[in-house]
Order: sequence, then structure tokens, then C-alpha cells
Amino acid sequence: MNDQIETHPLKPFLPTQAKLLMLGSFPPPRARWKMNFYYPNLQNDMWRIFGLIFFHNKHYFFSDNHKAFNETLIKEFLQHYGIAISDSCLQIRRLQNNAADKFLQVITPVNLQALLQQIPCCQHIMTTGDKATSTLIQLLPTDTVVPTIGHPSHTQLAGRQLTLSRLPSSSRAYPLALEKKAEIYQHYFQSIGLI
Repeated sequence: MNDQIETHPLKPFLPTQAKLLMLGSFPPPRARWKMNFYYPNLQNDMWRIFGLIFFHNKHYFFSDNHKAFNETLIKEFLQHYGIAISDSCLQIRRLQNNAADKFLQVITPVNLQALLQQIPCCQHIMTTGDKATSTLIQLLPTDTVVPTIGHPSHTQLAGRQLTLSRLPSSSRAYPLALEKKAEIYQHYFQSIGLI
């Protein structure tokens, strides 16, 4: 077992007008990064999903050679649409040399209240995996119902009403075709008025 504790290497991305907070779990090891931002691994389909939904092009957020992501374009897009991104884990221990949920031991969760204070318009939190969802639930009132795919739940934190939604993981390890994932994400974005 790896005894090294890793602290999250990225700052939360928090557009002040954000209506949606996306929470993943924790980035992969830096050797797999293709940009210094969230979902940096080319084997993760998050930016392909967004490209399909908003631009009908799964490579929209790639650099010209399709070997990296266009970080500036992604940030401009998220800023425009009011989408904040963070991870649910601030500190973790990797049980193996990857970011698979089952091999991440949460040491310290993110300070959710501090995040929400910086995005006062946010009323929707979306998680993109089991670890992100289970970690989020621990930060909320004990009677909070765990959301499942297609079945959001509602809670309150620091006087704010929040809708919680669980979406399919964008990891290739999650057994669902890219187009089907994009369809589910698109339906979700439509349901919260993002598109």
C-alpha cells in the first residue's frame, strides 16, 4: 500500500455566476496529464462529451494534433456557460498508481461550504462517479438522499437549496458508449436550463 498522501494539485474553477458545480473525485497521476486542468487524461471522455453536446464534434476541445486538450478553450467555454469544476477529495492516498475510484482512499474531503460561498448562484451539484458521490454525501445533512443516475435528490446546506445529480462516469472504464453518455449529459443540462 502507498503511504504517500497527495494534496489536490489544481485550484477549483469557480466562475462567479456559475449555476452548476461539477464534482469529480481526484486527478490521475500527473504523467497522464495532457493539460493542467480537470479531466486531463486523453483516455477520459469528459471533454469529448461536452464537444458532442455543444458543438456536435467530439474533438472540439482538442488541440490541433488531437494529442492534447485546449485548456484555454475549455476554460472560456465553462466561464461562458457558468459551470464550476472541483473535485470532492482534497487529499487522497492512491492504493494503486491510477485514479480509479476503488483505489482512492479519501484522507480529506473538499470544503464544500467554502466552494459554494464563492459561487452564490449555484443551486445544482453534479457528481461524475461513485467516489465523488459518496464523498459529497458525507459533507451534507445526514438525511440527504443519495442521487442515482436519472434520479436527482434535494438537500439544503448553509441555507441554500441544492439539487444533487449523479451522472455516468466519463472514464472509459465505465461501460457505456460515448454517444450514450453524451445523450444522458445533454438531457441533464437541458433539465437544469443550462442549454
